[in-house]
Amino acid sequence: MTILITGGAGFIGSHFIRHVLNTYPEDRVVDFDKLTYAGNLDNLRDVEEKVAQEGKRDSPRYVFVQGDIADEAMIREVMAREKVEAVVNFAAETHVDRSIHDPRPFLEANVLGVGVLLAVAREFGAKRFVQVSTDEVYGSISEGYCTETAALNPANPYSACKAGAEHLVLSFAHTYGLEVAITRGSNTFGPHQHPEKFIPRTVTRLLAGKTVPVYGYGLNIRTWLAVEDHAAAIDAVLRSGQNGEVYNIAGAVEKPNIEVALSIAYLLGKPPRLIEFVEDRPGHDFRYGVDAGKISRELGWMPERSFEDELQETVRWYTENPWWWQKIIGEGKVEYL
Repeated sequence: MTILITGGAGFIGSHFIRHVLNTYPEDRVVDFDKLTYAGNLDNLRDVEEKVAQEGKRDSPRYVFVQGDIADEAMIREVMAREKVEAVVNFAAETHVDRSIHDPRPFLEANVLGVGVLLAVAREFGAKRFVQVSTDEVYGSISEGYCTETAALNPANPYSACKAGAEHLVLSFAHTYGLEVAITRGSNTFGPHQHPEKFIPRTVTRLLAGKTVPVYGYGLNIRTWLAVEDHAAAIDAVLRSGQNGEVYNIAGAVEKPNIEVALSIAYLLGKPPRLIEFVEDRPGHDFRYGVDAGKISRELGWMPERSFEDELQETVRWYTENPWWWQKIIGEGKVEYL
């Protein structure tokens, strides 16, 4: 199968590409990425080296194309040339703080871009379209867990755009018969995550001897999911998910932000006094909680990696690869609060 993976140079997308190529020897991947500040080909350096060693010039298993998902002509050209059979859309603006500051790029990428992708996928008869969404579309809940039938209640421009994209995706299934599925993942972490995100920001600032700002009193709660587990779940939906269905994907551990920050400080041998509380951001959701029982029952997916082990591995990776995150920070591609 030839899969168009949009946003494949990003965090979760790059791990998904690696998962597909390592798991399915017959599959081909076309990585289509705009390479905005969050897109980074260094995330796939090992994949490119492996493909180069294979030497399959006529039909390499990994192809990179730089482009914008809102560019209809370019998407059409790529889908025709590469004979794309399925689309997995990771391409999105994702940082909530940035969406509060300037919503426009989020509307353009997360709504308009998805509409273009859907229209072209339908035109070329794609067998499957998977939209990678987020648990943030449910909004904040104080207790319990949202199933896939819960009402959407996004509370910031980022999550509102992701919710809008979901409605577009499902409309193409209902109106045109396009085979689609949607995933709603919880907070994900691991190697190669951009340093503006909470866990890598905490690690890299502590490694640099700086204080770590934590919003409010750090009591906001998130469910944490290892990126390799997230990639495997999306793959299960791609290959076995039912048409028109939504699947929650969640880790097994809920933790307040301050506990995560202090755990990282402990792993690095840094004093807790480097964690400092700052003024909360506008509309900060207190807690997300999703029930991932559906994907477990129907597709047999369960998270396999423990939070503690993966956090330790993530801290180790950033400690051993300062060239990766220092390059990003040096280029000014991060809201490094």
